Amino acid sequence: QVQLVESGGGLVQAGDSLRLSCAASGRTFSRYEMGWFRPAPGKEREVVAAIGRSGTNTDSATSVEGRVTISRDNAKKTVYLQMNRLKPEETAVYYCAAGGSGVSSHTFLYDYWGRGTKVTAAS
Repeated sequence: QVQLVESGGGLVQAGDSLRLSCAASGRTFSRYEMGWFRPAPGKEREVVAAIGRSGTNTDSATSVEGRVTISRDNAKKTVYLQMNRLKPEETAVYYCAAGGSGVSSHTFLYDYWGRGTKVTAAS
């Protein structure tokens, strides 16, 4: 079992930066791939970025490439999402998820989800 708690959301101006954190409980954090997701039109959630178990392998959505960095600290059982130059349309609740099936954009491959942290980028 893994429990995930996101933090770091808030109200910022468009163009600003924000770093989200996701703290995990349990002793097996390093065995999970991790992902950040947000709601999207026409689908429940879309991946923002995902990271492999060691942190070496990462992937991100095309819409955020060059502006977003995902990283993890296995000793601290925490995964981070650094978002730069935020856009108003990226206002959403951001969810952290843990899975064991590789770095993936598919929500069904993630077994554990946090409750989310709200990000608002005001125009």
